[in-house]
Amino acid sequence: MSLLRAFVVPLLVLICGVLAAPSPDPSFYKDFNVSRGINYHYYFSSPQDGAKPYLLFLHGFPSSSYDWRYQIEFFSNQGYGLIVPDMLGYGGTARPIETEAYKSSLITKDLVDILDHEGVQRVIAIGHDWGAKINGRLANYFQDRFLAFAFFSVGYLPPPGPTYAELSNQSSQTVGYDQWGYWALFSQDNAPQIVSDNIDGLFSLSYATDSRLLIPHWSPIGALQAWLESKSTTEYFLSPEEYNTSKSVFLASGVAASLNWYKILTSDIDRQDNLGIPDSNVTITKPVFFAGASRDYVAVVALMRAAFFKYAPDFTFQDYDAGHWVMIQKTDEVNKDLLEWLEGSI
Repeated sequence: MSLLRAFVVPLLVLICGVLAAPSPDPSFYKDFNVSRGINYHYYFSSPQDGAKPYLLFLHGFPSSSYDWRYQIEFFSNQGYGLIVPDMLGYGGTARPIETEAYKSSLITKDLVDILDHEGVQRVIAIGHDWGAKINGRLANYFQDRFLAFAFFSVGYLPPPGPTYAELSNQSSQTVGYDQWGYWALFSQDNAPQIVSDNIDGLFSLSYATDSRLLIPHWSPIGALQAWLESKSTTEYFLSPEEYNTSKSVFLASGVAASLNWYKILTSDIDRQDNLGIPDSNVTITKPVFFAGASRDYVAVVALMRAAFFKYAPDFTFQDYDAGHWVMIQKTDEVNKDLLEWLEGSI
């Protein structure tokens, strides 16, 4: 079979240009109302190898469980169980408009409710972007429920964290530009309309082939709004199928709810919520893996990995020549390294 694949796959690539991207099987999705009464839509498959644990994959913005399509295919074939939710505000999961609903203390409990509902005992949590933030909070609130934690692109954000103003000042002093100015746009009352009216500007820049464009056009205050309202677009690295699927899912779920992931930070609700985490829960004692992206100019890898050295004594780091979407841009390398870490750590 491997010899056949070695011949057929290059031939298909030669004929067709690229292979079709994998897509999660819709029949594997479930819905469940968690204890606070809201619905989560998630991909679920049991381990094919009874000795293997589950992997809980958590996505960020502007995304859905579709972000993990390459990992779903790969790790299912490796025998792992999979739980891949549409996070709150996205896809088929509930989309509350109230910013308070997006507190990390609430979302982490939602996810543990799903684990309890499915009877899952052995699980590793893996997060990208805002999914990485929630991954860290799972370690703070429910560390004993997990075997290990993996972070992609965005690192561990130890609680309670700085205010938005403090974070912006730190960013300007450290990297020479405000990495987080776009949060201000996403927190504006008119942001859902601006984003919806200029969705190709948002998506093409978010998935830009040249990630350096995010320095002048995404990060600084006012820059992303100017980019969107000028109807600017750029070349992106996704296939047309992937781009259109990601965009369609995002638009179908509505823009307004997803922006609460930013409002909760700029309003300081998130920081106040984090004050409830005891100091004794800040260190992650379980094994930790961090996949850094050397061409991510928003979540700058040198800054994103810093907290691990202080708060994660069992820490493995891998750096990839990729932008923010490391698990999509460097699929084979990331999957191989993550598998190696899982098999060596668990």
